[in-house]
Amino acid sequence: MNNDSEISDGGITPRQHWMRVLARAQSQLLAHDAQLRQSGHRFIRPSEIGMAMVRGRIGASGAPFNLGEMTVTRCVVQLNDGCTGHSYVAGRSKAHAELAALADAHLQGKEHEHWMSVLITPLEQEQQAAALMRAARSGATKVDFVTMVRGMTDVRSNASTGI
Repeated sequence: MNNDSEISDGGITPRQHWMRVLARAQSQLLAHDAQLRQSGHRFIRPSEIGMAMVRGRIGASGAPFNLGEMTVTRCVVQLNDGCTGHSYVAGRSKAHAELAALADAHLQGKEHEHWMSVLITPLEQEQQAAALMRAARSGATKVDFVTMVRGMTDVRSNASTGI
């Protein structure tokens, strides 16, 4: 089963979606280690650590520029049924790259729906909850500079009127 052809509402394919979830999963994938490795597989490209150039754009729309390099780990596996899984993950975790590649291969196979419900959906919900917590924590430190300026103006006008 190849899910690359359908484009979701966000403009990305289903495979791009699950690859993003797997790349962000890190230690959460370890809970599924035995289940992912249960079927036979071989390494086409064992986990290896390298560097990738990160590019950026000023204001998200300016001309691209090289921001710097980051460490990435990649892996390619093939299951006994012929499905091939790839992964590129940030950092130096070979185990994370292997498990993400295995999950990608399983998600392209006959048990796609099973892996979506057991692995991708729970991981995505966990990642969304963590993002909401981060946003709430950082939102608590928000400073409203307009109010501060208005407050300073009110103090000055009160001082000049003698109130």
